[in-house]
Order: sequence, then C-alpha cells, then structure tokens
Amino acid sequence: MKMEEVDLEEDVMNVVAEEATVIVDVLCRERSNVLEQIYGLVERSTRDRLQSLPSLRERVLGIVDYFKASDPQKCCQFLQTMWMFCQSIPLDLETKVLSIAGSSSGMQGCFPENENSPRSRNVKRVCLDQVESYTNAVKLLLQQKFERVTKDVVKEVCLDEAWLCLRQRHSARVRDKSAQAQEGEEPSEHKESVESLLRTTGRVVVLLGQAGSGKTLLMHCLAHHWAQGFYPSIKLLFLLEFRQLNLVSQPLSLKELLFSFFLLPEGGDEQSEAVFSYILSNPEKICFIFDGYDEFGTKFRDPEKLPSPLGPCQQLSVTDLLSGICGNKILPKCTVLVTCRPRDVIDLFGSSGYFVAELLGFSQRRVKEYTETYFQEKGSELKERAVSLLMGNRHLLSMSHVPALCHVCCICLDHFLSEDTSQSHVKLPTSLTQIYLHILSAFLSRCQGGGRTNVSMPLLQKYRSQIAELSRLAMHGLENSRIVFLAQDLSTELMNFGANAGILSRVDLTCADGSHLGCAFMHLTMQEFLSALHLMTSPGISESQLKRKLNLKSRWTARTDPKTVFTDSLHLFMCGLAAKACRPCLALLEGSDDATAVVKKRQETVLKILRSFVGTASQTGPKIIELCRCAHETQDVSLAKDVASRTKFELRNIRLSPVDIDALAFVTSAADQMVCLDFGGCSIELECLSIIPNCKNLEHLIFRSRKYDDKFAEALSSILPDLPDLKQLHFISGGLTDTGTEKLIKALECCPQITHLNVSDNSLSDEGVKMIADLFPKLANITSVMLGKNNISRNGIFMLVEKMASILSLQKVHVRGKKEISVMFSPNSRKPSVSTDDPKDTEDPKELILNNYDLKLTHLTKLCSKLRGCSSLIILNLSNNSLGNKSLKKLLELSRLGTIQEINVSDNEVDMDGLVSLSASLNTEKNLREINASHSGKQKMILKLNSSTRDALKPLSTDGSDLHLCKKFSLTHSDIHPTDMNRLCKNLAKCKHLLELDFSHGTLKDESVERLQMLLPGMTSLQLLNLSYVQMSTDGALLLVRSLADCPRITTMELRQQGESFVRFLQITAGAATCKLIQYKLNGDNVKDLSGILEHCSYLADLDLSSNFLRDEDVKSFVNLLPKLQISNSLSLSNNKLTQLGALYLVNSLNSCEKVVAVEVSLGAEERVLIRFGQENITGKMLSLRECDFEMDHWKNLLEILNRCPSELKLEFSSNVLNNQSLNFLLNNLAKLSSVRTLDLRNNGLNAEMIKHLVTQLRSDCDCRTIQIEEPWIKAEAAVRLVSSCLDLNSHIREIRVEKTCFEISVEGLPSSAPSENGDFSQSTVRFISFGDCEVEGQHLTFLQSTLQKCSSLLKLHFSQTTLGTNGAEFFSSVLPCLKKLKTLSLHSKGEGLDEAVIFALQSSQKHLENLSLSHHVINDSEAAKLGSALQGWTQMRSLNLSHCTGWTAAGGYKLVCGLVHCITLEEMRLDSVALDEKSAVCLAQGIRTMTSLKKISLNKIQVEVVEGSGVLCLLACLQSLDGLEELELEGLRMGDQGIKELVKYIPKWTTLRKINLSENCVSDQAGEMLVKALSHCRALQQLHLFRNKLGHEFAVRLGQVLPSLPQLSELDLSENQIGQKGSLSLSEGLVSLKTLKKLCLTAIGTSDLICIASCLKHCTSIESISLAWNECGNDVAEKLAEVLPQCSTLKKIDLEANNINITGAKALAKCLQCCPWIEVIRLWRNPIVKDDQILRDQRLNFSPT
Repeated sequence: MKMEEVDLEEDVMNVVAEEATVIVDVLCRERSNVLEQIYGLVERSTRDRLQSLPSLRERVLGIVDYFKASDPQKCCQFLQTMWMFCQSIPLDLETKVLSIAGSSSGMQGCFPENENSPRSRNVKRVCLDQVESYTNAVKLLLQQKFERVTKDVVKEVCLDEAWLCLRQRHSARVRDKSAQAQEGEEPSEHKESVESLLRTTGRVVVLLGQAGSGKTLLMHCLAHHWAQGFYPSIKLLFLLEFRQLNLVSQPLSLKELLFSFFLLPEGGDEQSEAVFSYILSNPEKICFIFDGYDEFGTKFRDPEKLPSPLGPCQQLSVTDLLSGICGNKILPKCTVLVTCRPRDVIDLFGSSGYFVAELLGFSQRRVKEYTETYFQEKGSELKERAVSLLMGNRHLLSMSHVPALCHVCCICLDHFLSEDTSQSHVKLPTSLTQIYLHILSAFLSRCQGGGRTNVSMPLLQKYRSQIAELSRLAMHGLENSRIVFLAQDLSTELMNFGANAGILSRVDLTCADGSHLGCAFMHLTMQEFLSALHLMTSPGISESQLKRKLNLKSRWTARTDPKTVFTDSLHLFMCGLAAKACRPCLALLEGSDDATAVVKKRQETVLKILRSFVGTASQTGPKIIELCRCAHETQDVSLAKDVASRTKFELRNIRLSPVDIDALAFVTSAADQMVCLDFGGCSIELECLSIIPNCKNLEHLIFRSRKYDDKFAEALSSILPDLPDLKQLHFISGGLTDTGTEKLIKALECCPQITHLNVSDNSLSDEGVKMIADLFPKLANITSVMLGKNNISRNGIFMLVEKMASILSLQKVHVRGKKEISVMFSPNSRKPSVSTDDPKDTEDPKELILNNYDLKLTHLTKLCSKLRGCSSLIILNLSNNSLGNKSLKKLLELSRLGTIQEINVSDNEVDMDGLVSLSASLNTEKNLREINASHSGKQKMILKLNSSTRDALKPLSTDGSDLHLCKKFSLTHSDIHPTDMNRLCKNLAKCKHLLELDFSHGTLKDESVERLQMLLPGMTSLQLLNLSYVQMSTDGALLLVRSLADCPRITTMELRQQGESFVRFLQITAGAATCKLIQYKLNGDNVKDLSGILEHCSYLADLDLSSNFLRDEDVKSFVNLLPKLQISNSLSLSNNKLTQLGALYLVNSLNSCEKVVAVEVSLGAEERVLIRFGQENITGKMLSLRECDFEMDHWKNLLEILNRCPSELKLEFSSNVLNNQSLNFLLNNLAKLSSVRTLDLRNNGLNAEMIKHLVTQLRSDCDCRTIQIEEPWIKAEAAVRLVSSCLDLNSHIREIRVEKTCFEISVEGLPSSAPSENGDFSQSTVRFISFGDCEVEGQHLTFLQSTLQKCSSLLKLHFSQTTLGTNGAEFFSSVLPCLKKLKTLSLHSKGEGLDEAVIFALQSSQKHLENLSLSHHVINDSEAAKLGSALQGWTQMRSLNLSHCTGWTAAGGYKLVCGLVHCITLEEMRLDSVALDEKSAVCLAQGIRTMTSLKKISLNKIQVEVVEGSGVLCLLACLQSLDGLEELELEGLRMGDQGIKELVKYIPKWTTLRKINLSENCVSDQAGEMLVKALSHCRALQQLHLFRNKLGHEFAVRLGQVLPSLPQLSELDLSENQIGQKGSLSLSEGLVSLKTLKKLCLTAIGTSDLICIASCLKHCTSIESISLAWNECGNDVAEKLAEVLPQCSTLKKIDLEANNINITGAKALAKCLQCCPWIEVIRLWRNPIVKDDQILRDQRLNFSPT
C-alpha cells in the first residue's frame, strides 16, 4: 500500500470516521480491561451514560461516536490507546495508524516507544515494508507478463471499450440438468465494461467467453491496470493460469500455491511469513484471477462436499484448494475472478450470489477499426480494399464478431491480397474451416521467407510431413486434455518449425522440480483445426473414431457431466473439412495414390453422421444451433435442407452470436417449407438482428425475454420490411413500452403480409394500444393481435370495442382481466362480396368477450353506446364482472341490434329476484329465446336471442313447426323455494311459444314439487321439463307421477334419483304415455300409492319400475293390482333383487291378468324382468326364464301355474342350473303339457339321453310342436347320433335340423287311428333334415345311414360347411337311391372336391330333383363333364347353385355349361365367382334366352375371359327375354357405363323386380342417373345395392327424387360412393317417404355433414340397421342421432366406425340408449373416445373389435 502524506488533523479524524466499523469490531473482540483504558479518556458524564447501556456493542458504538465528534488530539489519544492494548488490530488499520505516527514530528509523543506495550513499532514497520516490497515485485511481474502477452497485439486494448453482460446467479437455483435450465427463471442482467469488474471487491465473478473472445488478454490488461495504481481497494493481485496449474500433481497449501507457482518473495521465510500473514488478516484486500478454467484437467468440487475443517495452511489437492477459494471456504471475502468458456460455468458452484459476466464480441464498428489498424502499415489502397471486402462479406463479418477470428480473417485477407493485388474480384472463403486452411497456407509461407507464392497447394504438399506431425501432436493434446507441451513431447526441429511458422508459441513452465521450456499452439482453435486435419487425412482412422469425435456440443451442461476440455470447435472443423471445396487440399495432405478416394469417403462419413443427428428427439436449442453451424461449415445445401425439415427452431437462454445467426440463415434458406424462429431468453446483440433478413422462408418470428426492450424493438423494426415471408411476429414477455411500439408500428405498416401479431406481457399503455388499433386497417391479412398482460385501462379496452364497428374484418375482441387481451380478424371480410338487400349481410359475425374487468352498471351504459354501431355482433360475453340485477334489462336492449345471438352475464352478482323478473321477458321479448342460469343466477347466466329481428316478428304457425320460436328456460344447480317456483311457473305459463324448462342438478323439496305439479297443466306451451340429477324425495317423485292423470299432454315421464330425468309433452292429448320411475327405493306403501295414482291414467303404455329395491312381497302386491291398471304395452321390474319366489309371483300374472301376454324373467348378473301386455282375445302367451336356478319346489309350483294357463304357451328356459332329478321331472311334465306349442331349452345341462327321453315322451295326439335345444356338445358325431336316435324314437317328426350347436325338431301329431301315408307305422315321416355348420364330417354320417334309408318321405336334405371325403361319398351313394321323393339337395362344401360317385348316384336315382346346390366345391374337368351330362337329365330342375365352384379348365367349363343350358325349367340360377371363357359365356347367354321361367339370377364376380368381343355384355343382352325377373345380382363385373346402358333397356319391363345388386361396377354419375330413371318403373323393388361405384351427388339428387316411387324398398346400400353433402341432403329428402326401409348403408360417402340423414330416420318407421361409418362425422351427427333414436323403435344396429366422435357425442348416445331398449349395438370403433365416464359402460356401446 502506498503511504500518502496528508494533513495530520484531517488524517486522524478521517481514520476514525472511515474505519469506524472495523474499530467497533476490534473493540468488541478485546478483553474488558482495554475498554477500561479507553473509558479513562472520556469525560465522566458520558462515561456513566455509556456504561449503563445494556449490550457491549452499544457501549462500543457510543465510544466510537464520542471520539468521532471530539477534537483531533483526543482522537489521536484514542488511536494510541487502541494500538498499545489491542491484540487483533487488522494490518491495514495498523498501517494507517503508524502512517499517522510518522507523518509529523510534532505527534511523535502520541505513539511512544514503550517496551511494556503489546507490540513494537519497529517490528510492525518491518512487516509492512516487507508487504510493500512484495507488492511492488508483483506489480513488476504482472507488467512484464502484460508486455509479453501484448507484444503482437494489433490494436491497443481499451478495457472501457470491452463490454460484458453481468448477472447474478444463486447457487441454490443452479439445476443439475441442463434441460431444466430451458424452463428456469430468466436472470436479470446489465451491460458494463470489463474495466469495472474489479471496482467492486469481495465477490466471485465468472467471466465467460468463447474461444478467441480475448479472455486471457483482458485478464492481463486488468492486472496491468492494477499494477499502474488503479483499483486501490485491492492490495495484492495474483494472476494464475490453469494451463500452469495442470502441471501441479502433489498436494499443497495456499502459501505454496502463491509463492511456488506465482512469485516467490525475495526476502526469504521472514518476508513470506509477513506477506502471508497480511493475506490472511486482510482477505478483502486480496484478488485472485484464475484464467482458463476450460483448460483445467479436472472439475471443481462442490464446496459443500470438500473435507472439513478447511484452512489456508492445509495441504490439499490443487482442485480442492481452488474449489475452496472460489467457494469462499478458504480466505472468505477475497475477490475472485475466473475465466472460462460458457459451457463450463456449471462447474463453478461459488458462494450464494456469485456473478456471471459474459464477454460481448466486437461490434461492426470495432471490427472495422481493428481491420483498419491491422492494415494501417500496408498501404491505404490495400487497407481500404481489405476493409471493403470484410465489411461486405456477411460470412466473414459474422465471424469477426469474435476478436480472435477477426484477427484470423485479417490474416486471411492479407494472404489473399498480398498474393495478387491485381485481382479485381477475390473469391473469399465461406466457412471458418476454409479460412483456417488459408491461414495455414499463410503461416507456411513464412517458412520460405514470407515470399509470395502463386499457388498455395504446393506448400501443403511440401510441408506435408511437418503438418502431419503437428496434427498428431494436436490430437494427442486434445485426447489427453493438454494445451501445453513440454520440450520432450516433440522434437526440436518440429518446435522450431512450428514457432517459425507462427503455429506454435514457446512458453516458460514452472514445474515442481524447476522451470522448463514448453510450447503451445498459437490458439486453441488452431490446435482443434490441426486435430481435425489429422482425423481427415491420417491413415487408419475408422468410421467409429470419426463418430466418437463428431458430436454436437450443448451450451447447457450438468454438474454430473464429465469435464470436457478443448473440444469447442473440433466438430466444426471436421464438418468444414467435409466440404467439397476442401477435398483438393485434403488430398494433398493425405498423400497416397488414392488420396482423393480416401478423403471423399471420410467426407461422406462425416455427412452421414451429421444426417443421423437430424430429427433426434433429444436435440435442445443449443444443439440445434450447433447442427446449423455444422451444416454451414459443410456448405452442403442438401444437408441444410434436412436440418431445416423441422418447422420450428426453439432456442432458450443462450447467447447467440452473429456466427450462429448466419448459420441459421444458411439452413433456413435451404428449407422446403416455412420455418419459425423462437428466441426465448437468448442474449442477442442488436447488430445480430441485421443478419435475420438473410433467413429465407422465415414465416414465424418469436422474441420472449425482458432483455428485449425498446432499443431492441427499434433495431427489430429496421429489418421487418426486409422479411417478405414473415406472417407471425411475437414480441412477448419483454420490456416494450409505447416508445418501442411506435417504432414497431411504423415498420409493420410496410408488412401487409403479417397475419399474427403478439405483444403480450410488456409495458404498453392505452396510447400504445391506440397506435396498434390504428394499424389494423393497414394490415390486409391480419387475423389476430394479442395484447394481454400490459398496462391497458378500461378506456383502452373500450377503444378496441369501438373499432369493431368501424373495421369490418375485426371479428372478435377477447378480454379476460389484464391477463388475456386478443383481437381476432376475418381475412375473408376484406374481399369484395356480392350485394345483398341487407347491408348487415356483408359483415362477418362478431364476438365481444369482456371477463374479469370489474364492469359495473355505470360502465355498461358507455359500453352499450360503443356497441350500437356494431350491427353484426352475435356474441357478447360479460361474465365475471359486477353488473347486478339491474343490468339485465339494459342488456336486453342490445337485442335490437338484430344480429346478437348470445349475451353471457355469468358471475355478475345476479340473484333469484333478478332471474324471476327476467323469466317474464321470454313472453314480452320475442327476440329472447333462451335463458340459461345456474345457482339461482349467481353463477351461470346466458341469454340467447334470435339471430334476426325479421325472424322474431314472424307469426307463430298453427302447426307448431316454427322451431326457431322454441324457447327455453334453464335454472340448474339451484335450490328452488316454493315461492320462487310459484313466481317462475306463473311467468313461464304466459309464454305462448314452445317452451323447454330445465331444473337439472338442483334441489326440489316436496313443497316446490307440489307447486310445480299444480301449475304444469296450465303451462300449455311446455314441451320438455328436464329434472336430471335433481335431489328429490320419493314422495316428490310420486307427486310428479300424479301429473300423468292431471295433464294428458304428457307423453314420456322418466324419473331417476340422481340420474337422467325428464317429462315430455305434446301440444295435443297424448295417445300413449311412458312412465319410468327408477332408483327410488320404493317400499310397500309407495307401491300402493303408485298403484292408486296409475289407476286414473287411462293412456299409460309402458311402465318401468327398475332398480327400486322392491321386495318379493311388494312385487306380489303390485302384480295383484295389474288388472286394475290400464297399461297397454309393457311393465319392467328389472334390477329389483328378486328371488325365485318373486319370479313365480311374476309368472302367475299369466293367469291372474288376462292382458298379460308375455313374462320374461332373468335372475342373473343383469337382472331382467319384463311383463308384456296385449290386446284382447290373444290366444298365445310366452314365458322366458333365464338363470333362475329353481329348486324342485319351485319347478313344481311353476308347473302348477302353467297347468292352469288356458292359453297356448311358448316356453323359453335358458342357462338354468338343474340337477338330474329336477331335469327329469321337468322334461316329463313338459312333454305331457298340452298347452305348450314351442319349447326352447338353451344351455340347461341336458345330455343326449335326456333329449331322447323327451322326444320319446312327446304326445302324438297334440297339435304341431317345436322343440329347440341348445347345448355346447351338440356337434360333429354327437349331433349325427342324436338325429339318428330321435328319428328312430319318434316317427311323427316332420323336420329335424342341427345349426351349429342348436338342435331343433318339429313334431306333427296325428290321431291314434290315423295310418301313415304308406300304411306303415315303422317308416319315418320326416320331410326335412339339415346339418348346418356343425362340424359334421363324412365318417360321422355312417351312424345316420340306416336311419336315413328308411326316410322315404324325405323331401329336403341339407349339408353346409361339411367335409364329406370318401366316406361321405359312399354315404350318399348308399342313401340317395332310397330317397325316392327327394326334391332338394344342398351340399355346401368347405372347398373340397366333388366325388364322381355322388354325381353318379344323383344321375341314376334322382330323376325328379328340382333344387340342387353344390357351392364351394372343387370340380375337375371329368366331374364337370359328368355333372353337365347329369343336368341334361333333370328336366324338372328349378334351382341350381354352383357359386364359388372352381377347378375346371375352359374345356371342362364348356361341357358343364352345355349341360346346364338344357335346364330350361330353371327359376333360379346362382353362378357367383365362377370362371368361364368367352365360348362358355356365349353358350350360357344363349341358354338363358331359352330359360323364360328364370326369376332369380346371381352372377356376382363371375370371371369371363374375353378374347374377342365382350362376354359380359353378351350375358347382359340375354336378359331381355326374362320378363318375370325378380332378383338380379351382378356385383363386381366392372361393366362400367356401357353395361348400364345395356341394362336400362330391359329394366323398365321388370315390374316384378325385388332385388338388384350392381355394386363394384365402375358406374359413373351419368350412367347412375339413367339407372335410377329405369328403376322408377320397378315399384316392387325391395333391395338396391350400389356400393363401391363412382356415383356422385348428381346421381344422389336423382335417386332422392325417385325413392318416393319405390314404396316397398327395404334395403339401400350406397357405400363408398362420393355422394357428398349435397347428395346426402337430396337423399334424405327421398328417404323420408320410405316407410318399409329396414337397412341403410352409407359408409364412406364423402361427407361428414350427415345431420340430414340422421334427422330423416324418424320417418323411416321400419328401419332396423344403419351404417354411417368412415365419414368423419362429428358430435353434431351423434347428437342428432341421440335426438332421433327414441322415435325409431325398430332400430337395432348403428355403425359409426371411423368417425370423429369424441366423448361428448358418445355421452349423448349413451344417454339416449337409456330410453331405447330396442337398440342392440352402436359400433363406435376408431373414434377418439376416452371411456372415462360411468355412462359409457352400457354394453351396447361397442368401442373396439374385441
């Protein structure tokens, strides 16, 4: 410290004042006797006051304040006493005290030499002198280092012109994962000069800068400044380099670190002790600069994990020692400055609140100044040319942002221009790598004296070996984290060569054993460049090695990541060397005979690796930038296009340099599509923005950060007009004010292509909003403007509202508090429209939403005045404000705007009084069509109005068809008190329009329900009362049921406790009513009350009392009362937990109530109980018992009941568990029960013996009976044996069949005296035997052979899906000759051959065969010939089916056809998928002409081989002779329009045609119209199939017109035709008239707008199945279906697969199913539905194929 001479009195007073805090701290630590000595210098009164203070610190503060206010003499005495008696005075304070002592001889007496004092003045003076001496030596050393470092610096370094961004970091917020940093809180930062870094002491600062940014140079400059006397608060400054510290391997202390590796004190141990004591005593005066942490071989440790205790004298590893210093664990309060590259900052934990400073690069001005200085001595002409080239080349200018690269660019330019100054145009390199190639040539030229060379390539060839050695050395250094090399690491010759060329620089190194000479590359980037050369040119480098070295560097790192050193640019240089322009240079360096091929292969490998990075999911913003840098280095446009395949480049919290932006420009300009650049929290210099216009295809630009202020906006404004493709601009979460907005607005005026503007989360005021609003008309394509989170007042919002009236395109203003403010536009409004009668029709609908803005009634008047000029407003949303009841009347005035459709005033302090007053407006305000409120008006409150005044004023039609005049009042989630219910209903009763009333999700007490029930008859316009999920008691529900008697307009009443509940009304007296009372837990008294109520309802059709927990006795009571009730259709008592006894009570209703025609009881998991009623004089009744599990007593009681039943019975018993005893008892009695006409037994555990016993017991004196038995074992051999046994046991069986596992027989009883037809009782009279798909094979038929031979009366024999084989052929050969009366034989194969023996047996024994079916057989030529021959003999043949038969050749097929055409008596012929050549087809056609009796022809997908002419057309032409045709199937012939033209000639005369199938025939619209016209004559047509053609909307329009003329049509299939919306609308108009239509298929018809089709279904009163699959229908279609389905009582199946129905539509369908028990399934496969709701668990909703 320099000791200055000052005036003594002022000096003494200043010391006490300035060091007051230190003095207080010292005295508080001393013994009490020190204060006693000082008290002696204070006057008594003051001393007494001070000693009375409670704490020591207060007493010491009082002492110091006393001497600060006293005279200099007393102050001097005070300091003398302190110096004499205090043991812990800091050296700095002691130095000042001693300085005062030596400044004036007159004051020597103040500090006397005293041997008895605590310390000697001379000793102290010696210590201070030693510290001063060491300080001077340090300054000298730092000045010498500065001179060495700046020896070759082109331009003098000015610290006050070197800028950085400083921000504070908190260690607690540093995250372990870099990806989380992207989402972290954006730290605040400010800009300052490097010179100010050391003006604030006692902090840890991490100085970040990329390679070449000048960190080392600036650190030496700072040290030099300190040595010159700057920064007086710092007494000692140590500058240590990590490259030197890498050489330290042994543990050492802080003292050893400073004196062994920085500067050893010349005064020996005494001076060392004095200096180190000073350092320990004054840490706040010490500064450490650690330069180049990125070059350090290991990572810093977290200070919290360092060994404890930790002291300055402790021996530690160099890593722990430095970590302790930087973490304030060693020498706290010292100043620490660490330099590193940006990605290494995560390692430096620091103390809480350490600072991060990031160096900013050269501005364009400084680049120009540096270039001018560099070329200053090379002549003005060369200087001007160099400056012009550099400033005019955007690639070089971008790279020059980094100081070292600016120097490199200057060297490169110097090399270019020095070689040939005569060139008018210089081709400059376009990448960093190419510049370094030229730099290398420039350095090599120094080795031959710096003379000029015409070609640089020979230099690379000449010094190839030296370059190879240097490249290996560079690569070795990178792999071993070394940037400094010892002399023994390389040869003397190589060191000299590198030093002479400027590639290497010599350095002095301090090792543990002394100093050594070493070297380093002139810059780290040169080492990386040479390493890249090594990888690209050295032999033996594999693809895997290249892949390991080439990886993208992230600018985010994690603490857990391994320390990576020296690899910032290696990957870039590798990519740059992969450019084609570098191939010749690399080939020279590779040097082998096939050098070019080797280099080319490695270049392709690098490009391949880069392409593998494209699209990687883990790529973060920094890696994206690095990938762009790599692509830019390669100069490969194809690679750039791949990188640009992403539509959005999302960059977060990183610093972007001009080089980065330039790389982005290169990539985006190669994109095939428009891209988005999203900058979030990125530090961007303003000059970087000037590069953005080079980014072609830029459509979307986002800036989000508080860093982006008005200056940034001004800079951005200067480039916006240069972005012609920009459509979306987001300037959000920034520091934008009205000032910056003004600049942006002026720029945007030149950008008419802008569609989206977002300036949310800034600091705009009303003035800024006004400027933006004035811009709206100038942006022709604008669609949205976002203004949320700004300082916009209510006046600013009203200003936007006012713009709605003046700007036609302004479609929507949406305000949600101050958080969300958006303005939407409709670009279509800017286009000229055709003139209309009403000028309002030229405007698009508008919407205004003002939520959470504290609007009151006083503001409403002003708002309404603003809206009066806005005639096209349709939605006004003012929810979440404070408008109150009085505002409702004011808002209704807005309905006079004419177009407004909805006013939302939810959450506006409205109560029930306001709502009741408003309800009267449904009658007085014709425009008001719906009031939708909740929670007594306190929450939801929405008013819906008619969209046009003209509509509202139309008179109400007499038929009630004016649906637009339907009105609705909804009050949900409310507890409606009786008085309020009374007022509401009286107001609503006055409404003459059709009305819906909704009280769902509320609470209705009995008194309120009673008021409602009393007033319902008077509400004559009421259509629907919705009570869903209303909390209502059972008594309240019964009160409502009473309305069925009081109000005969009720057609449906459904009441569920906490479920869907409603009451539907007609405008006339209902002919029939449905009542459902579900989940109300009815007791016996309730049942009696309900019965009494229902006795007075004469028109009740259906009653549902499911899920009411009725007991058996309650059911018995209700069943006994059934005769008194007038139920005409059904009673459901399902899910009431009935027992078997209750089931018997229900069965007894067959006897107790004549009107009961059917009883169905299932006591399984899904309990189902249903009683059906019929008209009078019903003769037959039905009983179904499923899963009842009766015991013996129950079966006995059941049979007693059945014996008393006077009517014929159909019994169905299924899935009942019976023991053998019960089964035998049941079967014996059922066989004897004469009233049973049909007995259906399914899955009851019957075995073969039981079935045989039943068949044996069947009485022969009864009328016809049918027995159906289904058991899983009835198949294959068991089925054949059972049939054979039954035929043997009972000769009265007329029909017997097995279908899958179902066995069915029909028994026809005869009087006991009546003989059989042939007089032989032993012969069976069976007429029909069938085995269908029951796994029967040929060998099984052996068991039937002898029995079947006795069936001489058999007329029909049917086998399908069987495998006959040889055994089967033998069976038929044996049996057929015995079947003399056989008329029909069906043998449907599984694809096996037809045995000739069967054909022979048929030919020889069945002359009178009339119907033959041999489908799916494989018939060879021999068999085909024999079959054809046999056909010629069957002169009575009426039906022939050879569909899907294969196996013959053309010759065999011809012989078969030749026989077939002799069957001129045929009435039906089926040849589906049969293959014929043209000759056979012509023969068939000629034969058909003679078959004038043909009524049914099926030629689906017949395969006609065409050689000459057209076989298909020939077949069509033969149809002209068939006047009585009833069915024609020609699917898949692909006949096209020509075929249709042939057909329509004959169709009009087929007046008996019932079915026609022309699917898959390539029929066009034009031909389709011709077909429809022809079909209009076929009034008997029942089935029309035209799927998968080319029909369009014109055909559909024509068909819609013709459908009314086809009154018997039952099936219509138009699937996979592009009918479209227009066609579907026309079709729906025709479907309305089809009362017999059962099946409608409209799959994939090219439109999702099928509401019209869904709506027309209610008119199709016979519809059973409909398919609307694969049409992308939305919820609107599903909701319309849900509305219509309750009216379609015959509908069973609906297919909605592959549409766009979500949970909303699915819920609507599910609710509808509750009142549609007839629907079996609604298929919803492949729809975006998440089954997360209880209501979707209805099994009839099928969501997946499984």
